[in-house]
Amino acid sequence: MDAETITDEERAGRLRELQELIDLIRPAVQADGGDLVLLDVDAAAGTVAVQLQGACSSCAISATTLQAGVERILKERLPWINEISGSLDDSLDWEQSAAMGRGAYTPGW
Repeated sequence: MDAETITDEERAGRLRELQELIDLIRPAVQADGGDLVLLDVDAAAGTVAVQLQGACSSCAISATTLQAGVERILKERLPWINEISGSLDDSLDWEQSAAMGRGAYTPGW
């Protein structure tokens, strides 16, 4: 999708709203030993990239957390968002990751 033209003030407002919403969602993810990090934003094009970290990297429902949770909330509350891409932080091995939270974990191997 082509990026629309927005002012610096609009861009700053969108980034502020997005960060506030991410900060609102993060405690729920952190309660299970994970975290949600904003990686990249193109406020004009409406694209956002996020990453689940910690225990979320070995959680069996991490894809659901990204799609049914994070993506749904962001798109519902911020109508300028068109596309959200998500990834998992795989820097921890599965045992370290599983030890961080209490969800349903599956090995990454």
